[in-house]
Amino acid sequence: MILGRVVGDITSTINHPFYDGKRLLLIEKISMDGTPQSGYLVAADSAGTGADETVLVLDEGNGARQVFESKDGPVRSVVVGVVDAIEQA
Repeated sequence: MILGRVVGDITSTINHPFYDGKRLLLIEKISMDGTPQSGYLVAADSAGTGADETVLVLDEGNGARQVFESKDGPVRSVVVGVVDAIEQA
């Protein structure tokens, strides 16, 4: 799982039919304290997230396809949860 922040929506006029009706989000990777890390992800949204929300991203193709109940969907990363709070031990 990757911790990230939603920094934008991605719009495409031509895409694979798998993505019809799905939102694509630009996710900035962040550390546990919210500091931006290097890199970003493009992830399909399965949690109904909004701009600037902290999210959990599953970045593994087979798991992402299982979230969408697809055997062969061309997806690697999917937002699986919205983070309410982070408490470090």
